[in-house]
Amino acid sequence: MTTPDVTVTVIVYNDAARLPRAVASLRAQTHENIEIVISDDHSTDDTPEVARRLAAEDSRVRYLRLPENSGGCSAPRNRAIDIARAPYLMFLDSDDELPPRAVELLLAAHREREVDFTMGAVRRVRVDNGRRTTWMPHLVRERRTLDGIGADPRLLFEHLSTSKMYARAFLDRHHLRFPEGIHYEDQLFSAQAYGLARAFTIIPDPVYTWYIEPYAAESSASISNQRHKISNVADRVHVQRLIDAFLVENGQAGLREDKDFKFLKHDFRMYAGDLPYRDDAWLAEFAEIMNPYLDTLAEGAYARLPRPERVVLELLRERDLDGVRLAARGLGHPVAPREVTAGADGTPYWGGSVPTTERARRELDLTDLELETRPFSTAFFRHEITDLRPGPGAALTLTVRTYDPGLRLPVGPQRAGLLLSPGRRRLTVPFRLDPVRPGVFEGRVQLDLTRARLPLQGFEGVRHPQVRLQQQGLAHSGLLLAPLAFPALSARVESGGAAHRITVEPEGRNPGRLQIRWQPVGVTARVLRPVVRKIDRPRVRNAFRLVTSALK
Repeated sequence: MTTPDVTVTVIVYNDAARLPRAVASLRAQTHENIEIVISDDHSTDDTPEVARRLAAEDSRVRYLRLPENSGGCSAPRNRAIDIARAPYLMFLDSDDELPPRAVELLLAAHREREVDFTMGAVRRVRVDNGRRTTWMPHLVRERRTLDGIGADPRLLFEHLSTSKMYARAFLDRHHLRFPEGIHYEDQLFSAQAYGLARAFTIIPDPVYTWYIEPYAAESSASISNQRHKISNVADRVHVQRLIDAFLVENGQAGLREDKDFKFLKHDFRMYAGDLPYRDDAWLAEFAEIMNPYLDTLAEGAYARLPRPERVVLELLRERDLDGVRLAARGLGHPVAPREVTAGADGTPYWGGSVPTTERARRELDLTDLELETRPFSTAFFRHEITDLRPGPGAALTLTVRTYDPGLRLPVGPQRAGLLLSPGRRRLTVPFRLDPVRPGVFEGRVQLDLTRARLPLQGFEGVRHPQVRLQQQGLAHSGLLLAPLAFPALSARVESGGAAHRITVEPEGRNPGRLQIRWQPVGVTARVLRPVVRKIDRPRVRNAFRLVTSALK
């Protein structure tokens, strides 16, 4: 048999439906001299039958079945490495794909210069809406060869093992295999590969297609998306400690601040958006696991974070669970705290009192948010729904409380508007915010969703209302935070001749906005939308423009 140039391992467990797509992407590679190993972690569905059929269809495909389920990704990858015949290795998950030129491009980079591994861009595809993005685009924007991770420690953020092609000699020389019996094995394996590699090449071309299901049910979510499990938190922290130990043993302790920053900015941040939805018992366990590790991280890593993230971390370390929930809402958006307290020197601190420790004063200092001086359009306000009552049809009455800790709004009633754009035309509902106390306003707004002007073919999608403020000719639009849980309200309405089912519900995830969903029904769904889709195509639009131009 001809020795293959590259072995690509497809790991699979109970994924008979998607396995053929993954294997098809390998059979379609422009570089054909490859070996495809399907490594089955003892599936109990139809995966064995599907895998054997795929192997029978193409002599390049081999099927390996583990004698028992390992519960992770490491064992099936390692068993495949043991039988791989090629000098270069790649890995693919059964629910993803390789772009057609992935093997060709990564192999060419290896042959251009002898390196320990090559890596490229990862394209992420949202399964729910088809949106495509590039994973960590700033790290793979240009072609370059680095003599070790010290040349660009930011690459620790790109911890996927699947975006790389490894020289088999490199893995064997360092006895580098995926750690078995733990989750987040990619992070440890990749950290070790980065730390041990003498040189590696980055290419900007896409070499992996990663399908993302961000809102999959908890029971079927991937390991990284099972953040609701305390065991998931413990696994992630355990792997970080193993990485820290490796860096010390490998003489690379100088990378610790960069690695700590990556943990805070990526790993911890993944949990932070969920914290408002966790109960006291869960948060207490979370703090019990997380805080001892947070205490070991470099101060410089905290200093590199945005201030709102530093506030959440400090409140967690102080075990202020209510404060954690409050501060974590709206992370990534300009959402203000409810309250700010000034110290004796005028320093603004998060919360209702001046912090008592040096660390807390450092972390809860909000000076860099410029609450009093930043441009009005980017100022920090906080808009919360304190009461939500359904009316007749698709009407709602909302009580909105606005917090203005920077005192940017003048004393007295304020004119505000509720903005909603389910179609191309925006619905604006004016209302008044009356002062409750300095920096706090409250108002009531009646929102009739039938007043939204929808396109003829209707509208299908989700929108989140915003609150609009005006001051001296300047405008500010901000998030409207809903109660974290309330019964979903649904009604069928006719708007502009189009029939819809409208559902009002809490967003259910960070930041927890009021969420309104439109779903066309009846004739609108069966007739109008299909007809408009056929008409609203580039060729039809271009033909219409040509005819219109000719008639002028």
